[in-house]
Amino acid sequence: MSRDVTVNRRGFLAGSAAVAAGAGLATPAIAQSRIEWDMVTAWPTGAPGVDDNARRIAQQITDLSDGRIVINVHGAGEIVPAFGVFDAVSQDVAQMYHAVPAYWTSKNKAIGLFGSFPFGFTAPEQMGWMYHGGGYELYDKIYDSFGLKGFIAGNSGPQFFGWFRNEINTLDDLHGLRIRTTGFGGEMLRKVGVAVVSLPGGEIFQALQAGTIDAGEFIGPWNDFAFGFHQVAQNYYAPGPGEPSSAEEIGINAAAYNDLPEDLRQIITTVAAAVSEDITTGYDINHARALKTMVEEHDVQVRMLSDEIVAGLAEATKEIVQELLDDSDETVREVMASYASYRNETATFARYSYAAQMNARTFDFPEA
Repeated sequence: MSRDVTVNRRGFLAGSAAVAAGAGLATPAIAQSRIEWDMVTAWPTGAPGVDDNARRIAQQITDLSDGRIVINVHGAGEIVPAFGVFDAVSQDVAQMYHAVPAYWTSKNKAIGLFGSFPFGFTAPEQMGWMYHGGGYELYDKIYDSFGLKGFIAGNSGPQFFGWFRNEINTLDDLHGLRIRTTGFGGEMLRKVGVAVVSLPGGEIFQALQAGTIDAGEFIGPWNDFAFGFHQVAQNYYAPGPGEPSSAEEIGINAAAYNDLPEDLRQIITTVAAAVSEDITTGYDINHARALKTMVEEHDVQVRMLSDEIVAGLAEATKEIVQELLDDSDETVREVMASYASYRNETATFARYSYAAQMNARTFDFPEA
């Protein structure tokens, strides 16, 4: 629970003030209370990117508040398991979590759309929808029902399809494979016959090594390399249609958030927005460097998904979209309709701008 560390001194301070007043002395200004919160994360302590980002956010909030609010960060398993952070904060076991919305589709299907969706938004498009397409209003509406205040805080960018022990070339090759993934990307794979396994990131390596899963994906080259997946599965497949981008978030207990002074609430809002570009661009360059290292120094084979597999996954995704548009939950229908409208609105421009520009970059610049 949130803690005001000056509470146990108030009696002493009040008594001191009374004595001072009685003695004709000036009453000293009383220092403003310091608030301490616990942030629980879905990541192992030390995990590149994700754990770093959680601690950066906590430190910036602490620094900008001049220490009036201190955020203590706890990795997965230190207070609650990785997939338990949402409930822990909703129930005020801790005051803040750092994770990804894709982990919470069992709470409400629509939540996953704020993090990643098959054949969906790029990182800039995701933030565009949140800020300019009504995404944040819908996000707040859902999280409020769980007693949470949420903020999108960065994006890990386009993810890979995953690490496979054996090559895959057709949809039939996927049928029956046990693959670790999460969110709507998992729903897409289930529709093409995959046995989807949900595991925290810290358990993927052992599962691949032991053969309890046939393949798995986590975030991207930077994180995957650090976790050593290349040591147990040499076939690294791209692209990752299940997650064209993946937003990270902080979730805060709504009561604890609302109890804060307005300026501290504004600091949290500002930090969440300010770190997004730094986090997202940081992933881009670190992914690039890690991929180069894995290919050149560790013989990782980067393979492209066949057109047949991509087409099959696209058809599965169309089914998911229609199911969400027809869902019995009005909020799910509303979020999916908003998401689809914004995606389709930006698609033509993206085809002639970002996609076309990237396809034109077929050469390397000379380097000094």
